[in-house]
Amino acid sequence: MASSSAAARPAGVYPTKVRIVEVGPRDGLQNESAEFSTQTRIELVRRLLDCGLKAVEAGSFVSPRWVPKMADTGILLEHFDRSDRDHLAVLVPNLRGLEAAIESGATEIAVFGAASETFSAKNINCSIAESLERFRPVCSRALAEGLRVRGYVSCVLGCPYEGDVDPDRVADVSEQLIKMGCYEVSLGDTIGTGTPLKAVALIRRVTEVVPVTQLAVHFHDTYGQALVNIFAALGEGISVIDSSVAGLGGCPYAPGAAGNVATEDVIYMLDGMGIQHGIDFDRLLDTAGFILNALDKQPVSRVSTARLAKAKS
Repeated sequence: MASSSAAARPAGVYPTKVRIVEVGPRDGLQNESAEFSTQTRIELVRRLLDCGLKAVEAGSFVSPRWVPKMADTGILLEHFDRSDRDHLAVLVPNLRGLEAAIESGATEIAVFGAASETFSAKNINCSIAESLERFRPVCSRALAEGLRVRGYVSCVLGCPYEGDVDPDRVADVSEQLIKMGCYEVSLGDTIGTGTPLKAVALIRRVTEVVPVTQLAVHFHDTYGQALVNIFAALGEGISVIDSSVAGLGGCPYAPGAAGNVATEDVIYMLDGMGIQHGIDFDRLLDTAGFILNALDKQPVSRVSTARLAKAKS
């Protein structure tokens, strides 16, 4: 297990405690090519909760025609009692998805916007402004029903169609989501092209309009920059990190590339920095092994790869 005692902390303002938002069961599995059963996804969520994770993105209520691997999200939620569902979130794209989430007993939803006009048009078939107008009644209804609402902004450091993205646009979308009632906005480097100084500049721009305490980061590891970007974000006071067990998920805009940063890699780094997270590292590694075995897949995370190599030696 990684040491929980840290050497001298680097200069900078680093949080003493971080909240991990586990996105593997939704953002990770929806992009996996391998087939898996509903029971496998239920077991994955259960194991993640048993690791100590307090925030797990369990699925989505998107049309099964577009995301068939999330079609069983309602069934999944039925297998968890209220106390567990309080730690689970589901993505909803519209009022129809929200209704399904409410009927299934969800306690938290997420809405997913973009900072790129082209990406928004290709991903959800509307402009950024239209997407925000679509989210307003969703957020209003969810809050009226007592649900928590989290916001996502994709393509914050690069777009597969437009290239660089204007930080002012990211700040504007983030601010509007907060005004709609999102308790937190996750800044997503969807294609993984971000680098540390660009990440710092973006966070500083967004925190001009949104408190850092209401921001999270969501980095993909397409170009191997996810951990250094997270390290840089921590130095800016970010204390919420999205990650995916075993590095589940790929980047659909860069075939064969790594996707979400692996939760076990993030935890290893946090342990080395002496930052608390409340997650059982050994159980997390076992959970990574479980889902990799279920998918008949080799690990992409550095920590899981090292563990596998050590087991074989």
